[in-house]
Parts: sequence; structure tokens; C-alpha cells
Amino acid sequence: MPTLASIQVGMPRQFGREDAENPFDRPWTSGIFKLPVTGPVEITKYGLIGDGQADLENHGGDDKAVLSYSADHYPGWLPILGPDSATFGAFGENLTIRGLTEDDVCVGDVWQIGEAVQLQISQPRQPCWKLARKWRVRDLVEQVQHTGRSGWYWRVLRPGRVEAGQPLTMLNRTRPEWTIAAANRAMYHRKHDRAAAMALAELPELAGSWRRHFSSRAARLASE
Repeated sequence: MPTLASIQVGMPRQFGREDAENPFDRPWTSGIFKLPVTGPVEITKYGLIGDGQADLENHGGDDKAVLSYSADHYPGWLPILGPDSATFGAFGENLTIRGLTEDDVCVGDVWQIGEAVQLQISQPRQPCWKLARKWRVRDLVEQVQHTGRSGWYWRVLRPGRVEAGQPLTMLNRTRPEWTIAAANRAMYHRKHDRAAAMALAELPELAGSWRRHFSSRAARLASE
């Protein structure tokens, strides 16, 4: 059974200095540095208590309230990111889940953690430059896209408390054809597939920003 391996939270912080020569060391602000917490943690409609994001235009909100990453991916990143990447939360996720990957979960899935909290999968995690900057690996975003080891976002359907070690139970699956892995392939590797773009544009369980992206793509492909 899938289990919640670890919980991480963190508030935005400032990094870098103005006189830095290396672009990685210049000033930036991010909430990507998450630290594990012990004991029960409250999940509200908008995310975990004690957690925050710096870029509220592209992070947070109903569709991206909670970020998950698979514990099963961690060994694969060690040769690339080094030993520091072995600590859960390395990818800025709130919930590290053992026993599920992008091939196992679908857009619209409703899962329960423990006895109370219910979450719905809304979209794959779309990595941004801050992940690359955190690990000082220039092409890390491209590597995540290539491997499909993206993680995924949840909506919060029923708030409550979660704690590391609790099991995850799937309650409902309405879109088995649209695993997170399949949605990632459509986004990054099937850019000329109008049928896939149209299907995702009309998928009500998919986050609004992704539906709009695929709607625009489908319209562009139809005009070519």
C-alpha cells in the first residue's frame, strides 16, 4: 500500500548577493527549500500550515495547494545531484510518497491519507528555473521533463491532519487514460498531437492553467 513517507514545509526566503559573478549566486527568493516535520500537520484548502510560496502567480492556489513527489525516484537522482539530494523534500515537495509514481496516478484521482484528508490530483508538477538554481544544475528542468519524474499537484477536497507513515487509499478514478506520465508526454513530447491537446483542454479535472495551454495549442495546430 502507498504510504506517506515524509512531510515538508517551508516559507519563502531570500538567497544570493548583488555582487555575485556566478548567476546562481545572485539574489533570488523562493520557498523551494522545504524541511521535514514530525507529528501531525494540518492541511487546509490552500495547503499545509507553515508552508508558503514566493511566486503566487505560478504556485499555490486551489489547483496547486499541495505538491507531492515520489520517494521511489530519489535513488535515481543521487548520481546527478549528489548525497544531499537523498533527504526528502529535495524537490521542494510537501508530501513525499512511497509506492506511487507518475505511471500510477491519474489526473482527477481522489486519494485519502489516513482516516480524514482527501486530495484530488490536478496536474503534473511543471518544474521551473528555481529547481535548477537550488541544485546548481543548469539543465535540471530538462532532465525532469525528459525522465518524467515530475511529481504532481493536489487540490484539497477535505482538509484535516496528516502524519508521516499514514497509508494512502484511492477513492475514485475517472480518467484512467490520463496518468500523470501521459499528461507529461503530451506536454513535452507530443507537441504536434492535436487530438491529445483537445482532449486535455476539455478535461475538467485538469488544472485551469494546463487546460488553457492545451486549448491554445489545439487552436494553433488546427490553423497550421
